[in-house]
Amino acid sequence: MSGIVVLAQIIIALSIVVVWVFRFDNIVKEFKQYGLPDLVRNMVGATKISLATLLIAGIWFPQLVLVPALIMAFLMLCAQLAHIKVRNPWYKYVPSFVLLLLSLFVAAAYAGVISV
Repeated sequence: MSGIVVLAQIIIALSIVVVWVFRFDNIVKEFKQYGLPDLVRNMVGATKISLATLLIAGIWFPQLVLVPALIMAFLMLCAQLAHIKVRNPWYKYVPSFVLLLLSLFVAAAYAGVISV
């Protein structure tokens, strides 16, 4: 796969790890704001970290990438909807929107929809 797609995979994975590991206190506050239970927060976090791991492993095993990229895109779409639900300011939408676009880009590249 091209370097730009691999770079997108790395950006997605590192972003997830930074937010869900090193900035977890912020995640706790956001999920409370959204009115979602701790179990949902923990399941979303575990899922995102697992998907990020698969995206990195997919650098060497490309068959692992398509489904995790699509699931990550779905989770980022859900994040957008959560921001809309609580009427957050626009700048809170930006990180999950960028990751949504990157996830769709990676999925499209691995599905052969686009060639890069």
